[in-house]
Amino acid sequence: MTLLASAVAGLLIGVVVGALGAGGGVLSVPVLTYVLGQPAHDAAAGSLLIVGLTALAALRSAARDRRVHWREGLLFGALSIAGSVLGARTSVRLDELLLMRLFCALLGVVGLIMLRRGVAARRALGTGGGAAGDGAATAAVREERRRRGLLAITLAATTTGLLTGFFGVGGGFIVVPMLALALDFPIKEAAGTSLLVMVISAGAGLLARVGTGVAVDWPVVLLFAGASMGGGVLGGSLTRRVPGDILTILLGLLLLGVCAATTAATLAG
Repeated sequence: MTLLASAVAGLLIGVVVGALGAGGGVLSVPVLTYVLGQPAHDAAAGSLLIVGLTALAALRSAARDRRVHWREGLLFGALSIAGSVLGARTSVRLDELLLMRLFCALLGVVGLIMLRRGVAARRALGTGGGAAGDGAATAAVREERRRRGLLAITLAATTTGLLTGFFGVGGGFIVVPMLALALDFPIKEAAGTSLLVMVISAGAGLLARVGTGVAVDWPVVLLFAGASMGGGVLGGSLTRRVPGDILTILLGLLLLGVCAATTAATLAG
């Protein structure tokens, strides 16, 4: 039963990651903890493996569709490594209950941000305007935005690394909007580039946990990851059929629902 639940959850989470370039870690950690019964620190380590492999599988489809900006993605990923190592080393020192309560707060904030972004994009389309990051800016305006966004990208990359290492999340929910707003990437290209960043930051966070005493339930995590990789490929195809604003709204609602359920489970525990 545990293996079946792992496969189903992995497939669904993979679809989300492949479609949006975000959401894998913030969904897999509570599933591993409260559905599959893993300790919080072990779940965070397993989540990093799942997120990294899922993003890697979805990256191939994104690259084929020319939705990956390799230079910017590699730079963002490299800048996130230091934060990821620091976050991982700090996380293992915290009490598990405190870690999950902090994670609940993260879920709520991210859910509200994604919901707000999706609704705003929907309204912009309804009034005839373009969504944030629709690629309508001129080349000169884009270049100016990219120069001004360098500091923001550096801060966002470091923050992404901290969250990745600390909570075991991929950080795509920060990377996607930052690439869209600071570098003026179209939202689907931001999501594709985010996958590259997630592979790098998740790998760094996982390596930083070596020697810290965490234990990965390999059969469960590898099955979860395999199903999630398949879902990531399916999710990549969804980006061609479903509007990005609809997917973003659905992710926001899903995260808020998971936040409520995880908070209830944490308080009950």
